[in-house]
Amino acid sequence: MDYGFTIAAYLVAAILFILSLGGLSGQESAKRAVWYGIVGMALAVAATMVGPGQSLWVVSLVLILVGGAAGWVVAQRVQMTEMPQLVAAMHSLVGLAAVLIGYNTHIELARVAGMDQAARDALSGFAGVIAHKSGAEVAILRVETFLGVFIGAVTFTGSVIAFGKLAGRVDGKATKLPGGHVLNAAAALVSVVLLVVYLNTGSTPALIGMTAAALFIGYHLIMGIGGADMPVVVSMLNSYSGWAAAAIGFSLSNDLLIVVGALVGSSGAILSYIMCKAMNRSFISVILGGFGNTTGPAMEIAGEQIAIDAEGVAAALNDADSVIIIPGYGMAVAQAQQSVSELTKRLRARGKTVRFAIHPVAGRLPGHMNVLLAEAKVPYDIVLEMDEINEDFPETDVAIVIGSNDIVNPAAQEDPNSPIAGMPVLECWKAKQVFVSKRGQGTGYSGIENPLFYKENTRMFYGDAKKSIDALLPMVE
Repeated sequence: MDYGFTIAAYLVAAILFILSLGGLSGQESAKRAVWYGIVGMALAVAATMVGPGQSLWVVSLVLILVGGAAGWVVAQRVQMTEMPQLVAAMHSLVGLAAVLIGYNTHIELARVAGMDQAARDALSGFAGVIAHKSGAEVAILRVETFLGVFIGAVTFTGSVIAFGKLAGRVDGKATKLPGGHVLNAAAALVSVVLLVVYLNTGSTPALIGMTAAALFIGYHLIMGIGGADMPVVVSMLNSYSGWAAAAIGFSLSNDLLIVVGALVGSSGAILSYIMCKAMNRSFISVILGGFGNTTGPAMEIAGEQIAIDAEGVAAALNDADSVIIIPGYGMAVAQAQQSVSELTKRLRARGKTVRFAIHPVAGRLPGHMNVLLAEAKVPYDIVLEMDEINEDFPETDVAIVIGSNDIVNPAAQEDPNSPIAGMPVLECWKAKQVFVSKRGQGTGYSGIENPLFYKENTRMFYGDAKKSIDALLPMVE
């Protein structure tokens, strides 16, 4: 099979990936977009398998089958609440792949360099490509290899730490070693020096030393970011994994990997920037790590949390004309989306205005709540973003907070020493009545106390979110 077919297939696959990304921007087109991505990836794999230079068919097929089976099992077992951890784990695999391919390129470079001209002329495949490179092209390949390993190593350890924080296996608080960013800067400077050494000598110790420094940078950067910023971290690592894939593409001279890596890297960076704006964070500072720390003593909270039972919440809903529901990670944990959807249907059937307010970082993954509500068949037109609905709370009779904490925390506006100070939040406390569905009196994922729970117009509806909503259903007939 000649290069013409492979290039044409790669071009079609790239177009499908672009259509997939574009379709994911809307809930109604998301399912079609996923199929674009699936078909594009299948075409890319098939074109690579039958393209020039392909060998080891049996090994390739076995690896594809094993990887596909593992992916199928994971997809069947992982709950929606665990999707953020899964995404972080997938990013770590991309980073590890970049490191391993970079080292393979380094080994091939050294092997080919030790051959005489006759042996080089007999080479085929990737080694054959290297054998026919000029000195300048070899130098460029070394830079590409070095950068691919560096980005991959940062992505790998950063994603592993993100996985640990999201899964609760690593402390979610921002933690840095003594020296903080000085250590990161020193490791980056060492990497730059080693790049110069590697470019001129192809030294294995230089590559290993850089890898160790990059692994430390990835670890220390993500450890220095607090729980409140983890959604941004996930999208940021998505960007890193894309650039790692692009670097792999340059090393392997694979045009599709370059295009796909650039798509993932740029889209992840844009999403991170949008989320940083939504959280009033500095994009550069989040990339460098270190958000999530307090800057002084927290504001004292006066009052007490007042509980309410299902009958009280139902009575308020029956009397209300307008209701805004604010879903959060607690709804995902309780798998309460179907119950919430049923409650919405019943309230709307009685002529009440019911809408959903979605914060850009609700849950632990961008779009987490949108996916859950779409799964529960909640109409798209009543699911609104924060900027579209925030001004409507003062005219709203009832706001129901289901498993949300940080995204409805007034401390973001009222306490300059809060770790989330300045972060735009859903101003649900301005509604006439606020009901908070919550398991207990604990703090949110970021560990920050929430003054909303102590306000005069707030009542705490304690219990499992699904059971609590189910208890309301018979009372709002």
